[in-house]
Amino acid sequence: MGDSIDRSDSLQEQVRAAIADDVPLRIRGGNSKAFLGRRIEGREIDTREHRGIVHYDPTELVLTARAGTPLREIEAALAEHNQMLPCEPPHFGDGATFGGAVAAGLSGPRRPWSGAVRDFVLGCRLIDGHARHLRFGGEVMKNVAGYDLSRLMAGSFGTLALLTEISMKVLPRPLHTITLKLDLDIAESLRRLAGWASQPLPISGASHDGTALMLRLEGGHGSVEASAARLGGDIVDGQFWSALRDHELPFFTGEQALWRLSLPTHKQLPQHLPGTMLIDWAGAQIWLRSDADAALIRERTTAVGGHATRWRGATDIDCPFHPLPAALLALQQRLKAQLDPQGLFNPGRLYAGL
Repeated sequence: MGDSIDRSDSLQEQVRAAIADDVPLRIRGGNSKAFLGRRIEGREIDTREHRGIVHYDPTELVLTARAGTPLREIEAALAEHNQMLPCEPPHFGDGATFGGAVAAGLSGPRRPWSGAVRDFVLGCRLIDGHARHLRFGGEVMKNVAGYDLSRLMAGSFGTLALLTEISMKVLPRPLHTITLKLDLDIAESLRRLAGWASQPLPISGASHDGTALMLRLEGGHGSVEASAARLGGDIVDGQFWSALRDHELPFFTGEQALWRLSLPTHKQLPQHLPGTMLIDWAGAQIWLRSDADAALIRERTTAVGGHATRWRGATDIDCPFHPLPAALLALQQRLKAQLDPQGLFNPGRLYAGL
C-alpha cells in the first residue's frame, strides 16, 4: 500500500486563493482523461499528493480513499482480498487516479451487468466554490431525500466541486472466468444477445470487435463451464477485456475521429453512418471511427434513442458532449450556481458556461 498523505488543508487554501484572485481552477490528477471534453484554461490545482487509502474493510465491502490515490493502488489493495471495483473504470494511462475515475464517471465492459460508477459511490468529501470542505453520504448504502450529491460528482468532470475523498462499495472477484469468441456478424450477435438477456447466463461482457462476438462469463465454476459448453465458440485469452476497457485494441489507434454512441440496450443501431464500429455493452455502447459531420452522427443516434459524444480525433467541435435537453441544462445550471457560483472549477469542460 502506498503513502497516505492528507493535503486537504493545502487544497482548501488554493481554492480560497482562487476565489480572492478571481481566477478559475483547472483540476488535475493523473491527466489520463484530460483529452475528454472542451478545452479549459485556469490555474492548475493538483490532487496527486492528496493520496492514500483512508479506510478499507473487506468484510463490509467498503473502501475509502483520497482523490489523488493511484487507481492501480486501489485495485492492488482490493486484489489482495480477492475483491474489485465492479464498475471496472478505465485507466487510459498509468497515472489514473481514484478521484479522476469517479469524476469522469466512466465504466468498463462489465457495466450493464454490475452497474455504473455512480451506483457504487457511498459518500464523498469535497471542497466547494465557497472553499468549504464538506462531507456527503457515508460508508453504508442508503437512500436520502433530495439530491444525492455524492453520486452527482460521478460524471461531473470536476465542474461542480473538487473531490478530496470517496467511499465506494466493492465486490468479490468472480471465482471463475472464461472468454469465448464466436464467429458471428454484428446483426446475428445482437439478435442472440437480445435473446440471452432473459436467460440465467453468467455474462459479464459482450463485445463485437468487427470480426467476432466476444463474451465474458463469470461466476461459479460449474455455472460458467456449463454456459460455455452451451454457447459454443472458442475459449480465448481474457486480456481482451482490459485492452477494450483502456482502448488498447487496434481499433482505437489512428487519427480518425472517435465517437462514443450510447444507446438503449438491444435497440437498433443508427442507420447509414459512415465509418467502422466496435460494439460494447451488448449493443448499448458503440465506438465509431468516422469523419462524418457531427450533426449527422447525432441526428441518427438520437433517432434510435441514444446520444453521441465526440471522444477524440481529428474533428474539433465546440461541443464534444451531446447537447443537453433544456430541462437537464437548467438543472445543471442550478447545481453549478449552488456549489460553484463563481465558476471556479473546470469552467466549460462539459458545456459552455458550465
